[in-house]
Amino acid sequence: MATKTITLELDAYEKLRSAKRGGESFTEVVRRAIWVDAPATSESLLHYFRSGGSGISDKYLDAVEEASKYDPIPDNPWA
Repeated sequence: MATKTITLELDAYEKLRSAKRGGESFTEVVRRAIWVDAPATSESLLHYFRSGGSGISDKYLDAVEEASKYDPIPDNPWA
């Protein structure tokens, strides 16, 4: 397999190094990285959860959604 040498500033290298798990290589860290192009929306998160990305069941998500209908809206949401 071909390889490529890259240069990183120290803070970026430390961030990458701290993301390593056990005997994982830098290549493995980069391959499992999620590169976010845009901020997550509630719609994209719901799609992620419903597609099984989190391991949370549809039954649980449906129960949470149903329960949220009964949550009162606070007078001051920042309090």
